[in-house]
Amino acid sequence: MDRIQKAPVVILSSISVVGVLGIPLGDPKFILQALVLEGCFIALTILAVKNYKRIYIPNFIISVAVIVGNSAFHKHIEIMTTFHPLYNALVLIIGGYVLQVLLITTTYLSYRQHKNQTMIGKN
Repeated sequence: MDRIQKAPVVILSSISVVGVLGIPLGDPKFILQALVLEGCFIALTILAVKNYKRIYIPNFIISVAVIVGNSAFHKHIEIMTTFHPLYNALVLIIGGYVLQVLLITTTYLSYRQHKNQTMIGKN
């Protein structure tokens, strides 16, 4: 696995760590949803480590869903714009936007490299 293909693994791992740190800070009535989402990221991390080729689409879908979900909730927007509480705001911004955009970008680059290698292999 080269550097471009390792990048999504690193980002997925980072998202999982930030999520695990952020779950205790969230609203307790959404703990089940948060655990399911974290489980998805952990599963995607494991699949990426195993170099599973069909991981690209789930990475895109879950990243977009997280970004849209964070943008749709007034409470999240309020926390991120006021930075109150600070730790929650940092978790939302880093885990919900920065790392998600990085995951989309690195997944796209990894997919493009995989596709190029596949095309070269066919010639």
